[in-house]
Amino acid sequence: MANLRVRFAPSPTGYLHIGGARTALFNFLVARKEKGTFVLRIEDTDVARSTQESVDAILEAMDWLGLSYDEGPYYQSQRSELYREKIDQLIADGRAYRCYCTAEELEEKRQKAQAEGRKPKYDGTCRVLSGRAPADTPFVVRFLAPVEGETTFADRIKGPITFRNEELDDLIIQRSDGTPTYNFVVVVDDATMGITLVIRGDDHINNTPRQIQLYEALGYEVPQFAHVPMILGADKTRLSKRHGATSVMAYKDLGYLPEAMVNYLVRLGWSHGDQEIFSMDELIEKFSLENVGKSAGVFNPGKLLWLNEHYIKTGDPVRLGDCLVPFLEEDGLDPTNGPALPDVVRTLQDRAKTLVEMAEGAAFYYKKELEFDGKAVAKFLTEDKIAIFNDLIEGLEPLDMWDAEAVGGVFQNLMKEKDLKLPAIAQPVRVALTGGTTSPSIYDVVVVLGKETTLRRLRDVLPLCGA
Repeated sequence: MANLRVRFAPSPTGYLHIGGARTALFNFLVARKEKGTFVLRIEDTDVARSTQESVDAILEAMDWLGLSYDEGPYYQSQRSELYREKIDQLIADGRAYRCYCTAEELEEKRQKAQAEGRKPKYDGTCRVLSGRAPADTPFVVRFLAPVEGETTFADRIKGPITFRNEELDDLIIQRSDGTPTYNFVVVVDDATMGITLVIRGDDHINNTPRQIQLYEALGYEVPQFAHVPMILGADKTRLSKRHGATSVMAYKDLGYLPEAMVNYLVRLGWSHGDQEIFSMDELIEKFSLENVGKSAGVFNPGKLLWLNEHYIKTGDPVRLGDCLVPFLEEDGLDPTNGPALPDVVRTLQDRAKTLVEMAEGAAFYYKKELEFDGKAVAKFLTEDKIAIFNDLIEGLEPLDMWDAEAVGGVFQNLMKEKDLKLPAIAQPVRVALTGGTTSPSIYDVVVVLGKETTLRRLRDVLPLCGA
């Protein structure tokens, strides 16, 4: 599409949720693939529920996911003059009218229509009014919708969709307090921002025919539409908090990497053969709306965790170390006072599924005072280990090179001398150095902890052994 322009238009009434993030991602990928423009618009006309905190949270989440936009953010709250001008234009052109029906009258009409088996839509009472209403009578403005024929559009994902115009009523485009409604402002915004393709959730399909009629009434070119299927929970109901975290940034706090989230989101409804793992560059190259499925995607937390584990295992230790810092700090640890973070990450990459797990595994490297597992102490820090610890200290102390080969040589010599297998030495040493019975390879632990800390911790446990 020449001069492709797409947009993501969240309402700042909460955090960026999984569904919104996927919509933003699809827009971003299409724009980047086709060298188009990705516009961000904040739909903050709901003054009562829109907050700056929510705006900041949405921008933060998009930044974390790497979804950079080319224009914006634009704010609907700053465009009210344009909306008023367009409503006046529709009234002047005879395409909209003032409706003075009260809430009570409308409810009465609705109940009567239902009782008679008719669709409870507005009956057009105020379409043709005789006389003028008093100046202080409250009113809404309604769009004068066509009552005959059909409104059809070719959805880029769903295919052709047709609505009979008689099923649609005269949409309210301005409330009695003078504020415009969603279906109206979104048309004015998309048209004046030159949006050529609207990619959004399929819960907006029923809005589309009304919006197409508004485009035409205002003399705007109608964009293309692509409605993305919803995301469901495992029980096949709409994804909600009962299915777990639905906010994107909640997953950041749970220790997920943005590339895992992006990879997972794109696969919720889109596929490229049997490939599961995609870099952002690959997605930009391969993504297409034609390969987005028509049916709903099912959110699978296990699959997301699997992807996260993959990206942690294959990630750059320097970057992962930077990502790990806030998790260590949250646990009250100072990552600047201890081993280099990339070295720590390398020892933990193969065993951590999240950054939270990695921080838990890394904690012993940075603790000033170890907390010992009582059962591990009773089982492994026994009196007969005093000699082993002393011999180990004696072997390690003179080392000039502190690497796996040199450290391993000391362990091997001790095993020969004492006629012991590695676990008989490694497990007590592991408890002495980490406080527990699980850790990375004992050689890695010794090397990364460093000579000074290793020797100090080995000496510190001698009293626990009864020395």
